[in-house]
Amino acid sequence: MSAKLIPLLLVCALPALGADPAPKPNHIPPAGIPVPDDVKAELTAGVADLGKKIEALRTELAGKPQLLELLPDVEIFHKAADWALRYDEFFDKGQFDTAKKLLATGNERAAALKEGKAPWNEQTGLVVRGYKSAIDGSIQPYGLVIPADYNFSDHTPRRLDFWCHGRGEKMSELSFVGDRMKNPGEFTPPGAIVLHLYGRFCCANKFAGEADLFEALENVRHHYPIDYDRLVVRGFSMGGASTWQFGTHHAGMWAAVAPGAGFAETAEFFHSFGPGKEPPPWYEQVLWRWYDSTIYASDLANTKIVAYSGEIDGQRQAANIMAQYMEKEGLTLTQVIGPQTQHKYHPDSKPKINEFVDDAATKGREKEPKKIHFTTYTLIYPDMRWVRVLGMDKEWERADVDAEIKGDQIVVTTKNVSALQLSPSAETAQATKQIVLDGETIPISASKVGLLFQKQNGKWTAGYSAAGNKTHLICGPVDHAFMSNFVMVRPTGKPLNDTVGTWTKNEMDHAITFWRDVYRGDAPVKDDTKITANDIANSNLILWGDPSSNAILRRIADKLPLKWSAAKLEFNEQSYDATNHVPILIFPNPLNPNHYVVLNSGVTFREKALQNNSDQTPKLPDWAIVDLRTPPGPQWPGLIEDAGFFNEQWHLK
Repeated sequence: MSAKLIPLLLVCALPALGADPAPKPNHIPPAGIPVPDDVKAELTAGVADLGKKIEALRTELAGKPQLLELLPDVEIFHKAADWALRYDEFFDKGQFDTAKKLLATGNERAAALKEGKAPWNEQTGLVVRGYKSAIDGSIQPYGLVIPADYNFSDHTPRRLDFWCHGRGEKMSELSFVGDRMKNPGEFTPPGAIVLHLYGRFCCANKFAGEADLFEALENVRHHYPIDYDRLVVRGFSMGGASTWQFGTHHAGMWAAVAPGAGFAETAEFFHSFGPGKEPPPWYEQVLWRWYDSTIYASDLANTKIVAYSGEIDGQRQAANIMAQYMEKEGLTLTQVIGPQTQHKYHPDSKPKINEFVDDAATKGREKEPKKIHFTTYTLIYPDMRWVRVLGMDKEWERADVDAEIKGDQIVVTTKNVSALQLSPSAETAQATKQIVLDGETIPISASKVGLLFQKQNGKWTAGYSAAGNKTHLICGPVDHAFMSNFVMVRPTGKPLNDTVGTWTKNEMDHAITFWRDVYRGDAPVKDDTKITANDIANSNLILWGDPSSNAILRRIADKLPLKWSAAKLEFNEQSYDATNHVPILIFPNPLNPNHYVVLNSGVTFREKALQNNSDQTPKLPDWAIVDLRTPPGPQWPGLIEDAGFFNEQWHLK
């Protein structure tokens, strides 16, 4: 797909994407304060000691999986102190004592695990826990508020409320964990468990920060009985933006959604087309459709939502624009306004919010809704309750599904959908005798994964085959590869030329550091000669280098849609000088098409986007050609000479 194929409503001017004349943006997180020598010595020794205990426990508990799975509950206290020391992230003197307290708690938990005990498993009040992320193997924290009357012998599923925090450029693990040990937060509904998300630091719960909610939920359900029909999501400011996003993009999950302030889209909130601003390239505007909540407003028909704003808060804009988009879909946004209030909750507003949320959570979401409306723009978000979109005619354009259970029929109408899965309850499936799909009566072809349908030559038929198409697992763009398990593959061979070799090394180093700063994990890195069958089977491979320097890239080069020699790079019917051009690309791995390969890119936004969370959006689509004669900067990895999307069959247009 090229710029010529994008609707004219988009600003299609392509500036010189690589020239970064603006001042260098602030580093986030910022540098910390100096640590006195005696404090540094004490903390360094404490970190080393707890680290040794953790490694010993890893060995001792190898045959005790139920205890070993609790080790992240110890490791998070070690990481909080260790990273603050290692990366200069003490931001006030009080955090020196916080680090000492966290190390003491880590030691207490380590001693308990050594004795086969985990007392925090039956602790009420404020409880900090950790999990090991499937994305990068990092240890990530979350905080819990366990009701004082919680009976650990009663396994009745409980309501669970998620809380998304506001922007905090200094919210290191040390800061977050320390606060979660003393602060219950804005809302503590009686009888409910509250889960405070770290959300991978300060990214408005996007990308790996979005996955954090699902990984934390998966972890917490192993320790506490959770009622999946009584899940609530709330947040304020940046956390309000996160709540708009979770509420719209995953509307079917929630009994109630309660955003406070925040932002709901990029263009208006960020003044993307304001005076003096260069319009973003056409593909960046298309990719706003990943996280904009406004265009998913119709999905809020599947849940209950109440929005809070201060009457004189500039971030009231979020609720206002969402109300406009919901009205276009025939929906009304319930709002609570704090009188003459700026950027905070008004005390008189909180009871009104709680009344709405508690009523919705008590009722719970409908077990099996008879009617579903679903809108999506990408296969990244394929689901609404018992409906799943398996394929689209054109990704990043609006797709709609309206489905209704009518007696012994399920009647479905679609737009921009090429494959569909219906997974009603077993009782409903057994009673269903006909599927009426866009006016066609389709024979039922049930399987263990539900009722499957696919368009063939414009006609719906029973059954489904992915067969080289984009799917919810493999659909691009580049940033999607970093929302599931990945490995950065370092080249060990000689590059085609020194310019490409130097750029590759520097960009890989940048991607690793950026991942640590932004997503608080160590990016997994392996040499190309060390990649195993297990890596290929289970990971997205981020390949750095060229077919000469990277053995894995050389192995699959003839199965990728490019030709790359020392002199010439050929791609999309264009030829480029290979001495100063590099491709960025996401594509199904020819060695395992259920996972990606990515060429020469980490996450595609850079330091400039960190200054405002609404700008933390994908900057590159499925592919791009980078001219290395313009050096990398805080916005681009070089001059973006061309960029675009593959079609739904992973072909170039």
